[in-house]
Order: sequence, then structure tokens, then C-alpha cells
Amino acid sequence: MAILTVDDSTTIRRIVKRSVDDMGLEVLEAADGAQALKMIEERAEDIQLILLDWNMPGMSGLEVLRILKTNPRYKDIVVMMLTSEADQNFVVEALRSGAQNYLTKPFDAKMLTLKIQESLSLAQT
Repeated sequence: MAILTVDDSTTIRRIVKRSVDDMGLEVLEAADGAQALKMIEERAEDIQLILLDWNMPGMSGLEVLRILKTNPRYKDIVVMMLTSEADQNFVVEALRSGAQNYLTKPFDAKMLTLKIQESLSLAQT
């Protein structure tokens, strides 16, 4: 079982990796949407949760989310938006597009771990 973190910030990916490592889970990293989709295509069976940034160069996290949720092979992978977009309209749009959870930056490690555990429990059902 793996968690894919998709963020153009190496710092955010490093923070996520540290938290996920502490949980004893495998972490996969992608710096943008295109890289994420390629990794998902290769490892879809292993990925149980995707932590997805909204604002990335090339392809937004929302675009990646919509691609995933319209593909029968990937639509059941749980997606949590992990983004600085705190405006309620962004949250609503992400949830309507298929995200199951949402965490805004900045966040602390404890809240991140809690949200990951919450999201993984959604993946179990």
C-alpha cells in the first residue's frame, strides 16, 4: 500500500514523506500533474491515497482529480486535496469533483497524520 503525494513544493513533499514514513507506509512522490498521472498509471494497484496540491505548473490538481474520477480504473482511489486554497468555493468544487478530504496549508504534522488516517479509513470501505 502506498500514498502518492503530488506537489510542486519539495518542502511539502518532504513533510508529507516524514509523516507517512512515521506511519510505516510507502510514499510515492510527483512534482506535477503529468508525473502523477504517469505514476498512477504504473502503480494504480498499490496507491491507496493521493494527496493532491491544487496549484501546480502545467496541470492543476483539480484537472488531475477530474481525470482520475472519470477513469473507471482510478475512480475509487481516495483523493485528499492538500492545498493553500482555503476559500470555501475551492473546497466545494474539489469535493464535487470527487475529492474525499481536504486539508489547507499551512498544516501541522499532527493534523496531516489525522487527515491521512481519516482518508485511509475511507479507502478501506
